[in-house]
Amino acid sequence: MTGRVLVVDDDETVRDVVRRYLERDGHEVVVAGDGESALELVARQLPDLIVLDLMLPGIDGLEVCRRLRQRHSVPIVMLTALGEEEDRVVGLQLGADDYVTKPFSPRELALRVGSVLRRAKGTPAAASMGELADGALRLDTVARSATLNGAPLALTTREFDLLVFFMVNPGQAFSRPQLLERVWGWDFGDQSTVTVHVRRLREKIEDDPANPKRIVTVWGVGYRFDAISG
Repeated sequence: MTGRVLVVDDDETVRDVVRRYLERDGHEVVVAGDGESALELVARQLPDLIVLDLMLPGIDGLEVCRRLRQRHSVPIVMLTALGEEEDRVVGLQLGADDYVTKPFSPRELALRVGSVLRRAKGTPAAASMGELADGALRLDTVARSATLNGAPLALTTREFDLLVFFMVNPGQAFSRPQLLERVWGWDFGDQSTVTVHVRRLREKIEDDPANPKRIVTVWGVGYRFDAISG
């Protein structure tokens, strides 16, 4: 799965290396060296995916992510420093879909980009599910859209994928490592990624996120989706 990718990093060497690896995979790549330039490029033409460094001059990556999420659901893969766990969590809370820590393997980043794009554009398996419904919560897996009580839900790529997985596996408890593997396609990784995405989903689909009825915590295990009749 290929697409138009915007790479945002203030390090020219990093931009060049990432661009070459992504172009090798068939992507069209545009680059920006700061947050303001990135936002201008997005305003001119929305890319299919953005690789976004959090440490940028001027408007930092977190603010860029915040502004993007106010208008767009374009997938975002963050680049973060190895020890900046708090920034990663904040980035995920703002709606980033994935992250890679610096120093990183350009090949790993290219694989992550391909994975996120495949999910964002949909897969034949997901599309074959058609519509999923739980009461007033409805998902169209072909259009990759969601509504609650008739109103559209703004879900990121990972949030949508996670919700689809929960809805096709109701009543089953899954651990965070299992969700990382089944939804993210990772056989290792930061489990806080799952925690943050579950929290964001609850904020969007639960009447009371602090007392969830659909995505419930199974203590000592992980999470379970309980379907609501009606």
